[in-house]
Amino acid sequence: MPIKPMNCIIIEDYEESRQLVEIFVQKTRMLNLIGSYASAVEAINAPSTNEKIDLVLLDIELPEMSGMEYLKTLSERPVVIILSAQEKYALEAFEYDVTDYILKPITYARFYKAVSKAYTQWRREQNVQKIQNEIFVRKGASLIKLSYDEILWVEALENYVLVITSREKLTVHFTLKAIMQKLPPDQFLQVHRSHIVNINKINEIQRTSLVINDGTVDHEIPVGKSYKEQLLASLNLMSR
Repeated sequence: MPIKPMNCIIIEDYEESRQLVEIFVQKTRMLNLIGSYASAVEAINAPSTNEKIDLVLLDIELPEMSGMEYLKTLSERPVVIILSAQEKYALEAFEYDVTDYILKPITYARFYKAVSKAYTQWRREQNVQKIQNEIFVRKGASLIKLSYDEILWVEALENYVLVITSREKLTVHFTLKAIMQKLPPDQFLQVHRSHIVNINKINEIQRTSLVINDGTVDHEIPVGKSYKEQLLASLNLMSR
């Protein structure tokens, strides 16, 4: 079975060391190199891509911004392996939950051991995240697994709710408040006393409604006046 590699970047100011690590990455099938930088500042200001960084191979003693200072700038912490010529930073580094600390000069055997450890940690985190991105909904006598991304909106109807996907409508004997507590708040938002929407599926917002497309048809969802401000605050707006 083909393995899914980690997207990684290298931040190392010493050119020969950086080139050596690049060679090590290229011969390791667990890794996919998406950037190699001579400083943390260069890494921060590199053109953004759609590829998420899973692993950082990071030197500590860097110009302008140290490796530790770089870690403090990250809102989402990837897996980190420190590459350093100095043992004295090890204790501080592990306070940042780094996966491993490799002392230079680096051998491929030591590098591979650290990457294997990092890969195991990353796959474990991926599996946990996958479970957290799913919900089971009862359909008759069965339980149907849905990813959160499949859900377009949830609509309250008397003593039950409808969970609407692009494929079907599922009836769930839950209150709207109870089902809202099971959905991630950064992805789902109540926009009306009887409607919760997946904000990633919104195509258009009108004065008193919004539009969600199921892949074929536009659906107009009411937006309550008291919910409108929170809805707008949750979106990535560009306006004059």
